Amino acid sequence: MKDVGEQLAEQLKKRNWTKNYQQLIRDAFEDKEVRAFIRNNQTELTQEDIAKSASKVYEFVSVKNKIKRGEETLAPGYDPQLTLNNHLIDVTYVPSEALMVQKKRQAVHNRVRSINMPKNIRDAELADYDLEGRELAAEAAGRFIEEYTSSPKKFHRAMYLQGSFGVGKTYLLGAIANGLAEEGVASTLLHFPSFAVEMKNSIGNNGTMKMVDEVKRTPVLMLDDIGADQLSSWIRDDILGVILQYRMQEELPTFFSSNLDMVQLEKQYLTTNNRGEAEPLKAKRIMERIRFLAEEFRIVGRNRRQFKK
Repeated sequence: MKDVGEQLAEQLKKRNWTKNYQQLIRDAFEDKEVRAFIRNNQTELTQEDIAKSASKVYEFVSVKNKIKRGEETLAPGYDPQLTLNNHLIDVTYVPSEALMVQKKRQAVHNRVRSINMPKNIRDAELADYDLEGRELAAEAAGRFIEEYTSSPKKFHRAMYLQGSFGVGKTYLLGAIANGLAEEGVASTLLHFPSFAVEMKNSIGNNGTMKMVDEVKRTPVLMLDDIGADQLSSWIRDDILGVILQYRMQEELPTFFSSNLDMVQLEKQYLTTNNRGEAEPLKAKRIMERIRFLAEEFRIVGRNRRQFKK
């Protein structure tokens, strides 16, 4: 094969392109990737083929250099790639490594459905969880992710996180949800007091049962801040009770966080309704389901909402 540069110069003169454009094309053909591509495909390319491909070669080099300089291109997030197309050099665009990472991160986020939860749980990770006073809970969280993802059809008892305000209960729930999402597992995190209000407001538009059905069927459910509101018998029996009954029967992992321990939750929250009526048997029925679904863990430490790490 004759020298590519000489052949290209002759072809460019025949096409009557301007000297400036001819120089740009020649510079593009000096690109290391272009030279390597031509060398690797020399049996498939004639000098005429190479000359006909000049505009595509220029496009490849031009876009590649724009990306290196951080300039905007017509296909942001996609890198140019040289290919052969019917004995001509062509350019295709493939997702860049950065775009693939971004898409993977978005796919992970999409597996975590968050309802009235704080923003900081979106990027919560077990690796960033402060272990001081919370070692057992962190170990159990990591163990749950590992065991559940290795045997998703087997029943796995979840966690009931109990502790005072700001000690990291909600963050740990988010970290578990994100850890599961990395392994392809979907979950739903919801702030239970806010959810209860939504349930009451949805009565008029017949949306209650649809919302309950969506929540109770999610692969992994996390009820945050349970016990923080004033509970009505209807919310306890027809909403919470229905959700927990279904999840117990189907053996679906269900996490909880609360300022109350399990004994306090039963006596102070579930037993007495918002009218001041005591219903201990109904409270005990709910607690049986919670204890079946989750093991209690005490979370201690300083209030991280008031103090920076």
